[in-house]
Amino acid sequence: MFGSMQLIGPFTQILPLSGLPMKGAIKDEQLTIIQNGGVIVADGLIVAVGDYHQLIHQYPQVELERIEKQAVLLPGFVDCHTHICYGGNRAKDYALRIAGKSYLEIAKAGGGIWDSVTQTRLADTDALVNAIQERANRHLSEGVTTIEVKSGYGLSVEQELKQLTAIQIANQSVAADLIPTCLAAHILPKDFQGNAKSYLEMIVKELLPQLQQQNLAKRIDIFIEESAYCSEDAIPYLQAAKAMGFDITIHADQFTTSGSAVAVELGAVSADHLEASTEKEIQLLANSDTVAVVLPGASLGLGMQYAPARKLLDAGACVAIASDWNPGSAPMGDLLAQAAIISAAEKLSTTETLAALTFRAAKALNLSDRGMIAPQQLADLQAFPCADYREILYYQGKMKAFGVWKKGRRV
Repeated sequence: MFGSMQLIGPFTQILPLSGLPMKGAIKDEQLTIIQNGGVIVADGLIVAVGDYHQLIHQYPQVELERIEKQAVLLPGFVDCHTHICYGGNRAKDYALRIAGKSYLEIAKAGGGIWDSVTQTRLADTDALVNAIQERANRHLSEGVTTIEVKSGYGLSVEQELKQLTAIQIANQSVAADLIPTCLAAHILPKDFQGNAKSYLEMIVKELLPQLQQQNLAKRIDIFIEESAYCSEDAIPYLQAAKAMGFDITIHADQFTTSGSAVAVELGAVSADHLEASTEKEIQLLANSDTVAVVLPGASLGLGMQYAPARKLLDAGACVAIASDWNPGSAPMGDLLAQAAIISAAEKLSTTETLAALTFRAAKALNLSDRGMIAPQQLADLQAFPCADYREILYYQGKMKAFGVWKKGRRV
């Protein structure tokens, strides 16, 4: 039935994160903790999790991978929103922003997303592949075993294909799973001769069929915002993508509302950002299957309020936390540090925060095979050098995993 089996452990504590609700608030009292536990792994999957000594008796032929120090085991993190395929940086933008210029002022002066488009277009495929590999490997070393990666700095058929090809190539050479998303609808490219509606129609006709033929992406994203696309133009674009079989996700409610209403109406897998969401949007998301993805890195980078994560959870929403790692508004890319910071600001319990980084984040990518330590789940695991799981957020991201396993193999 299985190939060779290994037992990884013993761990002082294992947090399986199984049996917890997919939506709404979670108290720490709901958390199951396995003391002195181990995990049986075979063929990249978890076979069993439980008491270490019982597992040794139950599986006498198993190979042992011993953990020789106090350690807390968690599922690998899932970062369900990043932009780590890009060229150059926007340190100049950042300096202007902390000196008091607004996001829109910087964009109008030639900075912003268009600056990253210009720098990414200048980078060849090899340079982009190398950049993705470097960022993905740093993420993996910090316990992030699944990483969503968007295009969106190409903004032409040829350049978007270049970005998505680079993501596909990088995925074959890094241990983490890279999940590609086409964000050709990031902003209206300055060099496109026509309006937003005609650009989106061109993307549907000329780009999306190529994504399917070359198997480059199964997810489509759009930025609904005053500086990008209005709801009226976004809806037919998303409907067309959905009719072609793509999952849809939306950059929603970052500065102004309307994006999350579109996400709920069209059954998007997630609505991401939500810093501007009001009670109306919170209730819409809570009463839907759309995952509310909050991006504390963007709030930190832009010096603005956090998404209302506490209110979303209390209303019954499924909340995930992602890094938004990008060259402009969220250059830090440290998922655990950002999660620790928003948990303090928004008063999220430890269990809510860990759920938002694991199985709830996996739901935002339509993945049900990861984010928990349970039989038949991917053996994506990370071990922290402590005896009490509460220390992980207590150190606000400074304590990092000392061991990371992808599909059962220590990386």
